[in-house]
Amino acid sequence: MPALRAITSLLTSVPLLVAASLTTTSPANAVAVLAAEVRSIPLAERVEALGTLKANESVNITANVTETISAIHFDDGQRVNEGDILVELTSVEQHALLDEAQVRVDEAERQYERVKTLVAQRAASESLLDERKRDLDTARAVLVAIESRLSDRLIKAPFDGVLGLRNVSRGTLVEPADTITTLDDDSVMKLDFTVPSVFMKDLEPGLRIEAHAQAYGDRVFEGVVRGVDSRVDPVTRSIQVRALIPNPERTLRPGLLMQVVLLVDPHDGLVVPEAAILHQGRDHFVQVVVEGEKGLTSERRQVRIGTRKPGLVEVREGLAEGDRVIVHGHLKARPGQPIEVQSPAEDPADPSAAPEPSS
Repeated sequence: MPALRAITSLLTSVPLLVAASLTTTSPANAVAVLAAEVRSIPLAERVEALGTLKANESVNITANVTETISAIHFDDGQRVNEGDILVELTSVEQHALLDEAQVRVDEAERQYERVKTLVAQRAASESLLDERKRDLDTARAVLVAIESRLSDRLIKAPFDGVLGLRNVSRGTLVEPADTITTLDDDSVMKLDFTVPSVFMKDLEPGLRIEAHAQAYGDRVFEGVVRGVDSRVDPVTRSIQVRALIPNPERTLRPGLLMQVVLLVDPHDGLVVPEAAILHQGRDHFVQVVVEGEKGLTSERRQVRIGTRKPGLVEVREGLAEGDRVIVHGHLKARPGQPIEVQSPAEDPADPSAAPEPSS
């Protein structure tokens, strides 16, 4: 009887073993891999160059006449508005001439009105009235000329901006060639740089640029291309490009050297992690995760790559958005071999951060 019970117990356990073997989801020879999904992101070809900053508007403040300075109304580095008086030149003689000219205008107006009344009463001729009108017009023209010369003694800011260092003092005799100070409109900066003429067909206003200067570390300043020069340098075979960079914080200054990245041919493209690309000579391949009746398998597929970004490679042919490519374990997974995707790479741009699959 004990033997009979043992045989019965063994027979009843056989169906459980068979059922357990049928519930296994992965083949015994499946290779564990990590995979990332093919996704679409904005891309552009990066052309690097060096450029020099210029102010949106820049001028050296000078005098129009040779005269001594009587008053200064600005300090070093001061921000001014258009029309603000910066420097006054000595103008005592011009004010005296202005008073004299004003008296002549007033007298000419009185004479003209008096003769005009006589002509209306037929007590004077029309020719005399014409003479008085000519005298009045002449006096007014002399007054305008003196006022113009007097305005040359007031040096004003031609536009909004920031002043440079003051190079004069009260009593200084200035001439038209002397620089009193500088004025820069730094609300927007111009960045001039040169690129090889092979990119000329892609250059057009509106292209985005990224620039940074050593003085500001890793900070990136963004701008757009404003214009392209009409000539190619016959020596360097390069062409000059001008971009505009907004400067609301007034951080950038004219003359600063900047490293420029011109984003040429902007478009949306499919990208995969660099770790997914297999190289064989000049050809490039990826291992694609394929789902079939027998489960997941690996498929070797040739691709054509394009633009590169840190950690990412553009694939222009061979893949579709949503495909999954192997980023770890593809050296073990042969084409057609069953695979097991343990966990996807959390950040395709940095697949090295994902854990290595277990063998």
